[in-house]
This record gives sequence, C-alpha cells and structure tokens, in this order.
Amino acid sequence: MSLDQARAFIEKMKSDKAFSDVITAIEDVDARHAAASKAGFVFTDEEVKEVQSELSDDDLDKAAGGTPVYC
Repeated sequence: MSLDQARAFIEKMKSDKAFSDVITAIEDVDARHAAASKAGFVFTDEEVKEVQSELSDDDLDKAAGGTPVYC
C-alpha cells in the first residue's frame, strides 16, 4: 500500500509544478516528508527510493528538477 502512495506522490510531483516547487523548496528531509504526509501521501523513505529506482532519468527530471526527491 505504501508503495502505491509513493508512486502517487511521484506522479503528483511530475504533474503539479506548484506542488513540486513547494516540496523541493523544503531543504530538511524530515520537513519534506512531513509536508508530503500532510498532503496525504504516507510512505517511508525506503519506499519512495524504491519507486524512484523504477523511474527513468527523464521521469526523475520531471518529478524533481533532476534531483532525488528525498536524498
């Protein structure tokens, strides 16, 4: 279930620039995770990293401007 949440989060990051800008502007990883949770996305760091590993470089560029979402 949490992998589905991580996938939904990544999709939101790719499709909603305003949301992506807010999340990527948060420098602290814990605060970034809290913001994602507050937005309704519940997953662990490991789960989002697993989903990121499934994506192409182009997909990651779309999701987070070329930088990993949680690293």
